[in-house]
Amino acid sequence: MNSIALLTSTTIDTSGVLSNSWSDWLAGQMSSFTPLNVAAVLLSGLVIGILISLVYKKTYHGVLYSPNFSMTLIMLTLVTAPVTMCIGSNVALSMGMVGALSIVRFRTAVKDPLDTCYMFWAITMGILLGAGQYLIALVVVIGISLILLLLSYVRFRNPNSYLLVLHYDPDAEGAIMDELKNMVRFYRLRSKTESRNGAEMTVEVRMDRRSDLVGGMLDIDGVHDATLVACQTEAGS
Repeated sequence: MNSIALLTSTTIDTSGVLSNSWSDWLAGQMSSFTPLNVAAVLLSGLVIGILISLVYKKTYHGVLYSPNFSMTLIMLTLVTAPVTMCIGSNVALSMGMVGALSIVRFRTAVKDPLDTCYMFWAITMGILLGAGQYLIALVVVIGISLILLLLSYVRFRNPNSYLLVLHYDPDAEGAIMDELKNMVRFYRLRSKTESRNGAEMTVEVRMDRRSDLVGGMLDIDGVHDATLVACQTEAGS
């Protein structure tokens, strides 16, 4: 009987210790943040990430828009926010996080430098939300959005750049140049190839209005085919 009572007492004591340990651990977790705080950060990160992706879509002037990159901007905001919450004011944890991120190598090449700016923007918003700076995050996202939309409007008023590829007989080159002067605002010869079968010319053209440039080229005697391709060029390149 004594052994049974001792065993029962030991079991009760062990259960009490485990219960107290679990309660202490849960209280420690809740002291830093609560599920409500996590939900608020994730929800605000989702809203701001969607806003950043919409601004990116509105201001995009490239050849092929990538929906995956817009999704990446949303995920960057959502992922950065809880990481910032966990780091908090813990210096050791923050240094360890920086060391872990320093060994990461990204193999995906960013073609447009502006895409990198959008990525840093999303990460910055995640840091602000994770640190609980909701008012600063709201002011920053609205301010940057308005600035980007304004700059995009100014940039949109500039002529669009295209590459005109022509296959023609060499005798028709003079008529082609005259037609370019009449139909486009700016043109620049990029490449020219001549062979026994004819000639090929690639011309960069900038047009501030839509015109049937391909049709005008095909109306010239000696032009076999014409192709107009949208391109991205830096000003003055």
